[in-house]
Amino acid sequence: MSQVLVSIVIPFKNTELYIEECIVSLINQTHKDWEAIFIDDKSTDTSFNIVKKFSKEDSRIKLLRNTGNGIIKALKTAYCHCSGNYITRMDSDDIMSPNRLEVMMTSLQFYGKNHLAVGQVKYFREDGLSEGFAKYERWLNQLTKKGSNFSEIYKECVIPSPCWMLHREDFEACGGFEPNRYPEDYDLAFRFYKANYKCIPCDEVLLHWRDYSDRTSRTHEHYAENTFLDLKLDYFLELEFDDHRPLVIWGAGKKGKSIAKLLLEKQIEFHWICDNDKKIGKDIYNQKLYGFKYLKELKNPQCIVTVANEIEQAKISKYLKEQQMQSMQDYFFFC
Repeated sequence: MSQVLVSIVIPFKNTELYIEECIVSLINQTHKDWEAIFIDDKSTDTSFNIVKKFSKEDSRIKLLRNTGNGIIKALKTAYCHCSGNYITRMDSDDIMSPNRLEVMMTSLQFYGKNHLAVGQVKYFREDGLSEGFAKYERWLNQLTKKGSNFSEIYKECVIPSPCWMLHREDFEACGGFEPNRYPEDYDLAFRFYKANYKCIPCDEVLLHWRDYSDRTSRTHEHYAENTFLDLKLDYFLELEFDDHRPLVIWGAGKKGKSIAKLLLEKQIEFHWICDNDKKIGKDIYNQKLYGFKYLKELKNPQCIVTVANEIEQAKISKYLKEQQMQSMQDYFFFC
């Protein structure tokens, strides 16, 4: 395989307990032609000094300070100093598998531009992994194995933020790190989807993804559930919504209500259905709720499904298919 420079963007803040493991996993990569741009986002611990020590020993490791505040500004600052033909991101508390860069490089060289290299992930946590994260890992890896990540993009973020790579030209063509919108990793995944990039199937674990209680994605307001719903709905309205077709919300739980409020704020008309007998026939936000069979009365509807229970999701999916409705065209799971 020809040696081509890979730029790895790594923002960090107060990860002194983990950042050395991250750096060592870079140094141990089988693909050696890389540069790592570490950006310190106002750390108050010893993280900066740990990276500084390694940067003196290895010229491929570059250390800078964030010119602003927050991860998006850090990513933008780092990218200004990238010179690689391929771009990827890494989190300072995670660990790369030794062949991550090589596998992704080989895939991109084979498939060419307009493709996105992704890898399977393995979560780990010192005090044990929650079932929620284990479930997310299984779901994400099933998609990645087939390269079908975008087929369920409205459920959760389908591209692991520390485990993707693409051609520099493709990265810049879809806006790179420029948009100032959180959650920034999910927004980027939607822009990859919007650009119609194809995910390259991968059956190898290329990232060991660390979880702990004070990780930013668990604690910062930018990663709250309402932020995710805003993002999902905005991209749905831009990319999928046909205003000549009746729009339907299926589900009147917390997410269903949130989507309904957002649509009302945007003055977008919708129909509302659910399976809860206690809610059918009642009004929520002055919107009447109907039983799911009401769907048959609508001509060529588009349906946003907000029901989270997996068993119920399977039943709903089966019912919608029986109505000759197609996933990611006629119905979309927002959960």
